[in-house]
Amino acid sequence: MQPQVAYLEIEQPGQRIDNYLSRVLRGLPKGRIYRMLRTGEVRVNGCRVKPGRRLQVGDLVRIPPVRQARLPVRPAPSRALRALLRDSLLFEDDQLLILDKPSGMAVHGGSGIALGVIEALRADRSDRFLELAHRLDRDSSGCLLIAKSRAALQALHLMQRERRIKKTYELLAAGRWPRKLTVVNLPLHRFLTPSGERRVRVAAHGKPSRTAFAPVCTAAVASWLRATLHTGRTHQIRVHAAASGHPLLGEGKYQTAASAVCSEKAGAERLCLHATRLDFLWEGARLRAEAPVPPMFFDVWERLRLSHAQPSEDRGPPA
Repeated sequence: MQPQVAYLEIEQPGQRIDNYLSRVLRGLPKGRIYRMLRTGEVRVNGCRVKPGRRLQVGDLVRIPPVRQARLPVRPAPSRALRALLRDSLLFEDDQLLILDKPSGMAVHGGSGIALGVIEALRADRSDRFLELAHRLDRDSSGCLLIAKSRAALQALHLMQRERRIKKTYELLAAGRWPRKLTVVNLPLHRFLTPSGERRVRVAAHGKPSRTAFAPVCTAAVASWLRATLHTGRTHQIRVHAAASGHPLLGEGKYQTAASAVCSEKAGAERLCLHATRLDFLWEGARLRAEAPVPPMFFDVWERLRLSHAQPSEDRGPPA
């Protein structure tokens, strides 16, 4: 079997990239490692780096195919997983594809995850080039953008930096969202818990982060919201909602005691966050990919609405 591109996520911070590569690419000469760094074959979070670059928790390291190295062997995707991903295809042309990512599946392997969406796609398809253009949380679902050429990947990254790709999400949150709260503009900082789990919190020294929220409908104890990202930080919607006093239903990392009770009563067995739409200009035409809201959202919402019905105020779920 021909060696393939590998993606490894950093769990321990502080190590230089050249030392890290020497450890994971055992048997590969140092000269080859420095050449891969110099030519950009090795990338961190999609960018070229110098040998002295120190890695941070959550960094994603791209390692090119190397015959001498003993990289971790990933399992092959099952027939059921291959079929699921094929059925999840929303759009495809010769430069990109868009999937409706299932909840519970990571977009890439790493941090104890043997197989992600991108590895499964590479195993199932004959494309020479497949790269994630952005990421979704493992527990969320919806539109995931994947480039089929390096030129497309670079174009999509530029469009995202220039905020020319509109990303829209649907979510269920605990509590009645204030209608006057239309934008949350709080800086976010990633950190590592003592147990080694990656988290995000609001911090003055964090990266600028901005999310627009709009209530779609409300119940006595919860809100159905639509969110639009202006920045793309890790766990941004989840942390901005929680920091505003309205954690997402099905939330495991940023829940409160009250939101946990609400999630349990509503039967929210997964994170209620779904990437509904990607909207951008592509090759001279407007491209809009839409992933239908999962039926589970409607089931959870109906249970919430009926159990706390206030006919004069509550509204049903969106059509």
